[in-house]
Amino acid sequence: MIKVVLLIACMGHIVCGITDCMMAYSRSGRFEFSDAKDNENMRKVFSTMSSKQIELAMMMGVVALFLSSFGYIAVSQKIGDVSEIWGCVMLVSSMFFIVLISAHHVLCGAVEWFYIKLGMTEDARITVLEFFKKTAFVAVAYIGLLIFAVILFVFVVAGKTDLPRWACIFNTLPLFLVMIPTKIPAKGNIANALMFFGLIMLV
Repeated sequence: MIKVVLLIACMGHIVCGITDCMMAYSRSGRFEFSDAKDNENMRKVFSTMSSKQIELAMMMGVVALFLSSFGYIAVSQKIGDVSEIWGCVMLVSSMFFIVLISAHHVLCGAVEWFYIKLGMTEDARITVLEFFKKTAFVAVAYIGLLIFAVILFVFVVAGKTDLPRWACIFNTLPLFLVMIPTKIPAKGNIANALMFFGLIMLV
């Protein structure tokens, strides 16, 4: 049963990664945060992006993250069998991550959606960037994921689980750090998906 739950979580992050790409790529290229400094660069990317594409990406992303939550719950329960306290910490931190990152996903999509609907003008760019800055605090969601990943890493390395110590590589933190220098899109979702895929092979 746990393998099925982990598979659902893995697929959830894959789908969420796809929705990240849906909000970052258009026929004109990939949107980079640096593009937001110049309206011409920003308009170039979003001029060929459909608002319906963004709407679909927002909705699919939230559903995908909801499905992924079951994997975090399962892993937290697994650690809870060893330490009830740390299992609870992992559960709370992971749900903190899922709830806020879902909001972050929608807010990022909303910024793009309103930019397009407001005509992709300089005023539209200034307005949506102000909105983004005032709602960016939800990115603290990653603190929850970090706590979850660190606890899992420590328990596996310490040999306190039934997983081999080398299984610590199947963890969001090291996987994400390896990908940082690359230009791979949706790094976080890929790292999370790989974590759950690795655990599927080992539990």
